Amino acid sequence: MTVMSHELNLQEIHDFLVELAKRAGEMVLAANPSTLTADSKKNSSDLVTETDKAIEKMVYSQLKAKYVNYEFLGEETYKPGMKLTDAPTFICDPIDGTINFVHAFPNVCISLGFTLKKKPVVGVIYNPFQHRLFTAIRGRGAYLNLTTRLPLKARPEPLTGLSSALVAVEWGSDRSGHNWDTKFKTFRRLAGSAEDGGAMVHSLRCMGSAALNFCAVAAGYVDAFWEGGCWAWDVAAGWIILEEAGGIIVDANPGNWEPTVDGRKYLAIRAAPSGQKEIIEELWGNVVGTLHYTP
Repeated sequence: MTVMSHELNLQEIHDFLVELAKRAGEMVLAANPSTLTADSKKNSSDLVTETDKAIEKMVYSQLKAKYVNYEFLGEETYKPGMKLTDAPTFICDPIDGTINFVHAFPNVCISLGFTLKKKPVVGVIYNPFQHRLFTAIRGRGAYLNLTTRLPLKARPEPLTGLSSALVAVEWGSDRSGHNWDTKFKTFRRLAGSAEDGGAMVHSLRCMGSAALNFCAVAAGYVDAFWEGGCWAWDVAAGWIILEEAGGIIVDANPGNWEPTVDGRKYLAIRAAPSGQKEIIEELWGNVVGTLHYTP
């Protein structure tokens, strides 16, 4: 049976996800994380804590009790081979920024998305340390703390090129191999001086949370976010928040204007009256290599 977005009460879903995010935030603030007690998954830069697991368990149980027939995709319960489907699906990253979390660096959030036909239609991202709640519903705009419309500037400036741009990037947990080389060389090209063939962006920002990077672009205080290696739970909520704030998402690899939420390669661009297409093509022209990730 096909379910259309107009047949769902997206406002109810949004409000319930906000409630769950606030509850998760209380769990984050009550925790006492440590680099000594965190477990590693893939390597020492890919961490999970008991709080990650407890939050996802809480979110899953609450969602399943209220929305019995909807699917759930979560970072801590993901098994290789699981795929995002066309069915109504809740997507959960219980703590995006776990390394920040265990170091008490306050750029941490819970990210809760809801997709239909693999397209995000509701997004809720909450940073309890900074009391910043980013939300969006398809067709109804994006907001900070439920009242302030995004982007924060009523009249965003035009995008005039990389040389005047603030660009977010992330190192990720893969620290060797082809994708690492592509990232490292691209970072160098973006930051390098024009005399050395670089784009010389204003600066690169690495904030440790893909979800909050998407929110930064949606808010307009970062111009672009170039990333490879994330998963659907890292970006689903931020995707709809950015789109509803007037931003656009394309592939991190040059040429693909229609990325998928589970494609693991993203370039997010803030709202602007002009220059979005041009800065995308300029940034693509500074990508050194090609990112390859298994969906």
